[in-house]
Amino acid sequence: MGGKEIPRLPDARQLTIIGGGGAGKTKFMEHLMDLTGDRTFCLSAIRAPFPERRESMRKGSIDMLFREYAERRPYLKINAVSELEKLSYMLFADEFDSLMKLKKSVSEKKSQSAYHLTKLDRLTKIWSKIFPGNRIITTDGSLMFSTEAGEDLIPVERLSQGEMAVLYYVAGVLYAMPKAVIFIDAPSLFLHPTVLNSLWNAIESLRPDCTFVYNSVDVEFVNSRTRNVVLWVKSYDAQHKEWDYELIAPGELREDVFIELIGSRKPVLFIEGDMQHSIDAKLYPLVFPEYTVKPLGSCDKVIETTRSFNGLTNMHHLESRGIVDRDRRTDKEVEYLRKKLIMVPEVAEVENLFLLEPVIRQMAVLRGKNDDVVFNRVKKKTLSQFKEKLHAQVLEHVRHRVKREVDAKIDAKFSCITALETHLKGLINILNPRRQYNELMHSFNYILTHEDYASILKVFNHKPLLNECGVADLLGYKNKDEYLRGVISVLKNGGKEADVIRESLRSCLQPNYISEPPPVPQINYVNPKESFVKKKKRRRRTKNNGSQLRY
Repeated sequence: MGGKEIPRLPDARQLTIIGGGGAGKTKFMEHLMDLTGDRTFCLSAIRAPFPERRESMRKGSIDMLFREYAERRPYLKINAVSELEKLSYMLFADEFDSLMKLKKSVSEKKSQSAYHLTKLDRLTKIWSKIFPGNRIITTDGSLMFSTEAGEDLIPVERLSQGEMAVLYYVAGVLYAMPKAVIFIDAPSLFLHPTVLNSLWNAIESLRPDCTFVYNSVDVEFVNSRTRNVVLWVKSYDAQHKEWDYELIAPGELREDVFIELIGSRKPVLFIEGDMQHSIDAKLYPLVFPEYTVKPLGSCDKVIETTRSFNGLTNMHHLESRGIVDRDRRTDKEVEYLRKKLIMVPEVAEVENLFLLEPVIRQMAVLRGKNDDVVFNRVKKKTLSQFKEKLHAQVLEHVRHRVKREVDAKIDAKFSCITALETHLKGLINILNPRRQYNELMHSFNYILTHEDYASILKVFNHKPLLNECGVADLLGYKNKDEYLRGVISVLKNGGKEADVIRESLRSCLQPNYISEPPPVPQINYVNPKESFVKKKKRRRRTKNNGSQLRY
């Protein structure tokens, strides 16, 4: 580091060290370990199962903890060598201690003798999520593992490398000291991509008091950490023991670094918002795990970057995509964007994705609620809100359409100011905002009359809707933000429930997977030249039908 001090990172729950081969990443991490002192806790799946290594003398390390365990517990096997084996015996010893305390508490008839979750309980819970159908069993003084295939119980040493890594990381983190800085070397090593994100999300949730420092060159992993600060090590001067490095805050992974990291496997999904604050950045990596998700801020930046990136396929082999909110775009505009590989959801804005019927129903089931009751109440409230704000919504849609059309129609060359004036005077007839207003009012009234909930979500741009529809309260959440976190948490944890929600979101973003909405019938719009008698009849029919068309 030389004269360059490490900046304080008070809000960084995750710090990932990146850089090319030979740049000095490992030495940099070792220096950080020295700086954190007694709060340092190191994990490396590379060395975990192997006895051929030098034992750590660092205070709080797995080796030191095992020595302390062995001194206090004469029954504990003292010839355990590898870190993985030591963790297994420590887990078993803690389980034994917990059961002995519980037995003593019950025998003494103490009022508070409730069983508390042990480290092994917490490990077992995560294990079953990562490997559905598999179990951890304590038998004959050791840990044994059953598989979904129904084979005989197997010991730790017969697990696959990936299973050993999962066991080691989860158990190891549980034994880190309070407020530890946990250093993990190559966190994606031995782990299948399908379990990588869900595993580390679960591990980090086990220790909210700790800071996680990763050393990784895996771009998928780097982008999966939602509160991640990236430290890019560019080079190392061994003679002067100095590093050339740069801190990159969440959501600011510049294109030069990004392209360097991508290098290979996953296509890129460009989205709106930023990595720290936007719903998009929290949601889309879980909906599209096959993509590396990159927030770019504005929708224009997403559109521009997606087109540019896909125009450089001679420089890379990735076909990337973008996602932008619908934001009152016409069907023609949406079709154009989709042809450019930019996904546009079948809802007005990203918040409406959390109001999709399958999402609400699945969350209701998970929360122990009647999904029919919850959804019907949300639907009724949404219809009421849409009806109340109908005129304002139609007017906003017309305003946005006219604005886009004006921008397009005056973007032309004119020979003189008179030609420009003439063109502008004729725009009102070309744009015909009243006709557009009447068309949209009829269309919106149609979906309201038919209680077409899906179509309302498609056109209703109203951010307070998520709060006003009452979905959070109906599901037992304190507020809409807690409901959003609940949905995100389900997606992170995986399982059948997550699959249902993920598929409904993917279908909404890629509507070729779902059927088309019911067509709106052709409308005979008002002709300004029709007689007063005809207009009067039309007004009478309009009043009887409950429509809110205005002439």
